[in-house]
Order: sequence, then C-alpha cells, then structure tokens
Amino acid sequence: MKEKIKRYIKEIVIFLVIITVLANVISIYKSIELNKQPLNINEITLIDNEKYIFTRDKPLLIHFWASWCPTCKLEASNIDFISKKFEVVTIAVKSGSDDEVEEFLAANNLTFNVANDDSGFFAKKFNISVFPTTLIYDKDRNLIFSEVGYTSTVGLYLRMLWADL
Repeated sequence: MKEKIKRYIKEIVIFLVIITVLANVISIYKSIELNKQPLNINEITLIDNEKYIFTRDKPLLIHFWASWCPTCKLEASNIDFISKKFEVVTIAVKSGSDDEVEEFLAANNLTFNVANDDSGFFAKKFNISVFPTTLIYDKDRNLIFSEVGYTSTVGLYLRMLWADL
C-alpha cells in the first residue's frame, strides 16, 4: 500500500513539473510577439473617468485581462494583492461597458485600477493576443518582465521587487 501511494505521489509531482515547464514554454513563446519598446504613454483614463498618471520613480505593472477569461478570474486576486503594494494599472479588454466592468470588479471584491479597452486599442498597441498578459516595467519604463497566462502572487511580488532594485 505504501509503495502504491509513493508511486502516485511521484506521478503527481512529475505531472506538475511537466505542466509548469509547458506553461513557461508557452508563456515565453507568446511573449515573443509583445511590443518590447519602452513605455511611451504617461497617463491612461480609468473606468471612473479619472486620469491615472504613471509615476517615474518606481516600477509599473500593466495587466491585460478580460472578464470573460477564466484564467483572468483566477489570477485577479493576485493582481489585487500586488496593487496594494506596487503601482499597478489593469486594462480590461473587450469586457463590456464601464458599468459592466465595474459590476465585475464589485462582484469579485477587486479594487485595482482599471482602464476599459472596449475597442481593443491598447491590446493592439502592445500586441496582446492572449489573456491574461502581464507586463512589468522598471522605473525608466523599460519592459523587464512579461508573462502570458497565469502568474502566482509570489511570482508577481518577486518580479516587482526585482524591478525596484
């Protein structure tokens, strides 16, 4: 019986390692297509019609997501946590009207800054084709990390700390 349990645990660990490696390979492949130019926008209009001005003295995380994306919903609490500690702007792509995006945020207890990209303008500008996609810029607005797909809170937190060095 113990041998059987050990074998199952070993198979589960191998499966998880393979899935992790595969997810990272897919992320790297999809990241090739992203716009890697330094960030050249200084402000964005949020769904509450406030202008959000990007600061220049700390790193910035820009997160592209969609309300219809199941992986985005799973990752939303990670982004919300990071937004309380770092500069974060999220862009909801083709997720309905501002009111619909606000309803989604309220229903999921999310408080991060959101710009509504209902036309897909910003997604095109950054060459985003898969959701979620997370871009991390250093304080000079150079892209230093990109992640396509799910990212853990710990992974995001460590990347933001690194970007702040």
